[in-house]
Parts: sequence; structure tokens; C-alpha cells
Amino acid sequence: MDIVRIIIAILLPPLGVFMQVGLGKHFWINIVLTILGYIPGIIHAVWVIAKY
Repeated sequence: MDIVRIIIAILLPPLGVFMQVGLGKHFWINIVLTILGYIPGIIHAVWVIAKY
């Protein structure tokens, strides 16, 4: 299932984080990172999915 989440995280980083941890602090951090730059949002999303 993590492979699917990583693919979703590459396409839509906040959705991948939401599927992994819900509406927590990591979700909001990822929203901000994705707004500031798409690549930082992807990196954070993959890190969250790998960690949790």
C-alpha cells in the first residue's frame, strides 16, 4: 500500500500525507511546503510516508 501512497504523493503531495497521517501537523506543513514549491512538498510527503 505504501507504493500507492508514494505515487499519490508524487502527483498530489498533501493527499499522500493525508492518507498516511490524517489532518495532523504534517498535513498542514505539507500544504505550506507544496504552496511554496512543489518539490519540497513531494520530498516531505515521501519522508512522512516512509517514516510512518
